[in-house]
Amino acid sequence: MTMDIDADESLLQGSGDEEYLVLDRQPSYYNPLDTFVLDKGDQKHYQQQYGDMYFLRLAKLKPAVEAIADEEWKDFEIAGEKVHRVDRVLDVRQGELCWVAGTVYMDMPLKPNILDDISKDHWIAAPPPREKYISPTGQDQTMLEDESGRLRLIGTPLQLAMLVTGCIIAVMGTENANGDFEVIDMKVPDLPRQPQRWERDEASAVISNATGKKRKSGSEEKRSEGGKVAIVSGLGISGDRGDTMTLDLLMEYLLGEACSPSEQASVSKISRLIIAGNSIAEGTPLAFRDDDKKASRKYGYDSSAYNPAPTEHFDNFLATLLPSIPVTLIPGESDPANVSMPQQPIHPAMFPRSRNYAAMPGSTEPGWFDSVTNPWEGDVDGWRLMGTGGQPIDDVFKYVEGDERIEMMENLLRWRCGAPTAPDTLWCYPFQDKDPFVIEECPHVYFVGNQPRYDTVLIEGPVGQKVRLICLPKFRETGEIVLLDTDTLEPEIVKFEVFEGSL
Repeated sequence: MTMDIDADESLLQGSGDEEYLVLDRQPSYYNPLDTFVLDKGDQKHYQQQYGDMYFLRLAKLKPAVEAIADEEWKDFEIAGEKVHRVDRVLDVRQGELCWVAGTVYMDMPLKPNILDDISKDHWIAAPPPREKYISPTGQDQTMLEDESGRLRLIGTPLQLAMLVTGCIIAVMGTENANGDFEVIDMKVPDLPRQPQRWERDEASAVISNATGKKRKSGSEEKRSEGGKVAIVSGLGISGDRGDTMTLDLLMEYLLGEACSPSEQASVSKISRLIIAGNSIAEGTPLAFRDDDKKASRKYGYDSSAYNPAPTEHFDNFLATLLPSIPVTLIPGESDPANVSMPQQPIHPAMFPRSRNYAAMPGSTEPGWFDSVTNPWEGDVDGWRLMGTGGQPIDDVFKYVEGDERIEMMENLLRWRCGAPTAPDTLWCYPFQDKDPFVIEECPHVYFVGNQPRYDTVLIEGPVGQKVRLICLPKFRETGEIVLLDTDTLEPEIVKFEVFEGSL
């Protein structure tokens, strides 16, 4: 039996005359900062005391918070008594209305204690990590300290404000008969100066001009509009089959392979992909069977227990994307980088295929594949972006009531400190000359990875600063990525989901 097939329905057809539009990806104007890059080799030391970081932070932020407090309280008086400023915490006198600036210290019995860590060797089993440090019996105390001493704070404003160890504040009030300082009002440093869009690029153009006159660079004249930046966190690649389908959907979407022609035009506007931490799942050694013999270790490394699948799959994922789109990689808590903050870039040896797109050693220009620090800040399409893998916010969460991560992010910016709880409960490098966590310039976009859910808000500062805050969910759990419009700084969510039908 033969069947006649219409020529229009046959799969075997010659090429038509229809012309398809060739789409070019939007260029990415990228100018990263090396704020959190540590010295290498013998220049990096750990013999220093961590207490110096608090004094560095106080010396940097105290003038800012004092200027705000002085402007706000200079004419304040109660019952004819005018408030006055004292220089040090120990200069506060009982019954006098005054204000003073210092560093907050939260005395919380449930916080980790180094003596407990030492005594773990004598425990049958270590206690599970605490979700919160807040004492259920009300034993927590709020202290204000400087180089002279420490003062206990009490009062209603403390119950209304969010405070953690390491933030710099100014408080107004009076000392009572018990030696406690009753707070009437409180001020924080608030948002710092915010650079204008393209400020660094235009400044570089002026410096490079021998005449000293401002001129437009070639890239500035050709700046295009309507671009987007894709931001994702928590890929959680484990190397098993469970995470391949959703990752493939993400990869094909970014490459424009799984889209309609109209959607491809939109995807071509994505100029850069930023991966914000936890790209690799938590490390799990390969399991042994009872009849397997463990290989002999050399220098403490057991090759038979190492699972290379997660990093290999992640390298293949990046190597597939990089010919089409530049990638900025921020490490996270579960990634193969140092644990203490600031985490340094993941070593290129982990990416044998993707490192071909990275910058050459010693180069001052960023590569198409840029493995950066955590935290990280830089200019993308003229806007100042700052982001982390999530550890500072996760640690602040343990100090405060509730789970409003976006509010915690806002407070970090208004405290002008990207990691206030370091080094108290968040491991970090013992800086001696400068605290890089102090935010000296206000970003236009502040994103935090690996949060429970997506959230965003636009906040404003005292002199017109505007900052877009973005909480990034874990892609492995939600399948969501954020597309940030580089014209309006408005974010949108793209969700990938695999339908699991039943037979």
